[in-house]
Amino acid sequence: MATTLKRAYKGKDVDMLTACATIMEQAIVHQTFLVTKRANWADPFFPDIQTQIRNAFTNFLGIDNAQELREATQLVTSIQTNSLTDLAEFKVQIMEDFKTDKPRRDEILTRLGFTAHHKAAQNKDQEALIELLLKFKLNMTPALQTEITTAGTSATTITAITGYADVLQAANITQETMKGSRKVISQAGVTEFNAIYAQVISIAKIATKFFKDDKAVQDKFSYAKTVATLNQVRPVEPVSPLPPPTT
Repeated sequence: MATTLKRAYKGKDVDMLTACATIMEQAIVHQTFLVTKRANWADPFFPDIQTQIRNAFTNFLGIDNAQELREATQLVTSIQTNSLTDLAEFKVQIMEDFKTDKPRRDEILTRLGFTAHHKAAQNKDQEALIELLLKFKLNMTPALQTEITTAGTSATTITAITGYADVLQAANITQETMKGSRKVISQAGVTEFNAIYAQVISIAKIATKFFKDDKAVQDKFSYAKTVATLNQVRPVEPVSPLPPPTT
């Protein structure tokens, strides 16, 4: 009888992968310094591990990690004012630039999430803001951007708004589908999870020593503290992208 492979970590698989993804984000933030200490951590070392984590989410947990959210409330608060300002500026320009073609105006606003989510976002509904930003990014095709900028809206405004979405995508999660008991994972999945965990833990331990004089940064490389923080954050419903726009 085959021996069941045990996990090298405690808790939920989604927590482990999310914590590892969070630590890898910090590694990339501090990559310039870290590479001076370990040259083999230069690109594409950290991005490759991020890809491995994303694939593990998708292949073994059935989660499209590119659409998942982590620590939504905390991070949305930090960018809420600027994003709402840019969204308002964008919307008024669409309203005016396409006022002679109301069907097209309405189609653009619907595809980009304004019709469903903008009013609630303006009323400080953070989940609505997250959904709006993600739908804006997902549906802002090159052709649509060209149409909008040709009509008058600055590409800088569009880039700023899609940038907010990138921050949220990279830094937020949802766990509602993972509550309760663990999902049954194949031995291949557990093997992959253990490999990711072992590699990220090694990076975290080394990085912690490199930042021995900076407790705040050290804490960001702490696996235990990262998992604890994740469990304090209220889950947010996942966002489903709109179908690609037709032209």
